[in-house]
Amino acid sequence: MEYRISPRVGSLQSSAVRDILKLTQGKDMISFAGGLPAEELFPIEAVRAAADRVFSTGKGALQYGLTEGFVPLREQLCGRMAAKQMKVTIDHMLLTTGSQQAIDLLVGVLTEPGDVVLVERPTYLASLQVFALHGLQVVACDSDEHGIIPESASELIAKHKPALLYSVPTFGNPTGRVWSEERRKQILQICTEQQVPILEDDPYGDIKFHEDETYPSMFSMQDSVDGGAVFYTSTFSKTVAPALRTGWIIGDTSVIRMMAKAKQAADLHSSTLDQQVLHQLLAGFDLDAHIAVISKDYKARMLEMDQLLQKQAVDGLVWEKPKGGMFLWAQLPEGLDAEALLKAAVPKGVAFVPGSSFYAREPQRNSMRLNYTYNTGARTEQGIVRLVEAISEFTARS
Repeated sequence: MEYRISPRVGSLQSSAVRDILKLTQGKDMISFAGGLPAEELFPIEAVRAAADRVFSTGKGALQYGLTEGFVPLREQLCGRMAAKQMKVTIDHMLLTTGSQQAIDLLVGVLTEPGDVVLVERPTYLASLQVFALHGLQVVACDSDEHGIIPESASELIAKHKPALLYSVPTFGNPTGRVWSEERRKQILQICTEQQVPILEDDPYGDIKFHEDETYPSMFSMQDSVDGGAVFYTSTFSKTVAPALRTGWIIGDTSVIRMMAKAKQAADLHSSTLDQQVLHQLLAGFDLDAHIAVISKDYKARMLEMDQLLQKQAVDGLVWEKPKGGMFLWAQLPEGLDAEALLKAAVPKGVAFVPGSSFYAREPQRNSMRLNYTYNTGARTEQGIVRLVEAISEFTARS
């Protein structure tokens, strides 16, 4: 039988991170590629105890649930959002299978094939896959260390009339950058005036390395939730564990209701069992204290990688030292192609994500993303040694 594959699916590019993970299986490979949390920091005993409490309630714990998500968990999340000056009710919230599904559902509700979506340059690579699947045109705004440049956003909005602006303002993926408060206000004002919805993706915002610094969300800056420009999504994947696959999105109630209808067509509801476990976890476990522990540990791992790179002193290699999150963004010497370098690095037993994967068009080919949260100690040191060896040999051949 010959199968007719949808052109939109047939033209999709596979995820560079997933491809690299497959490439590195079964080898003595040190990977700086995936956005993997440190497994040794997972709150295993607390999750086990929470699961025991769920099952003690009886067989109903395994039943179908609401599309919108388990009500007690949504109520807890409303409290957590309020602590960040985001005042919402459960009607403003939809629980999803990770924040990735939240992106997909919102895009499906607010756009049509052929619409334009504005992004940062560079941006989260899996969001680019979502936009491609929905047949959207991706246009990148000029960005700097403070965020999207307002003049660029205004110009592109006037030219393209975009249906959505997608951003990761706090510890962005891949750069780790933090938008300034002033830049957030400017972009919010522009999009509000021009009727362009904003999707504020915040999977890393809690993992900050300077406790005295605050990074207010754009969602908290708007005048009201209903009719507001901003939709905010986050996840438990980085703060508890990825396998629980639970994220959430908050925003205008009418749009959230439409997303719930779309979700019914996709999967009826996300795992109610996982949501009940998270509810019990939040009821009997200090998640904020746990986040403080992993933030402190990840800061140490980031500094470890930073110092190792400084020690190796590769001529022309520069990087940005993040204030939080999970990634370090680096530029190779001018003229080197990170995709070609990866092919030289893998045989040496080290992997990373070439920066070209994070660009919609005209990629910066000498860039790469390094994850510092998964490895530590001797493995990080050995991985950096292998990476520098690959760079040195690759430079000599180029």
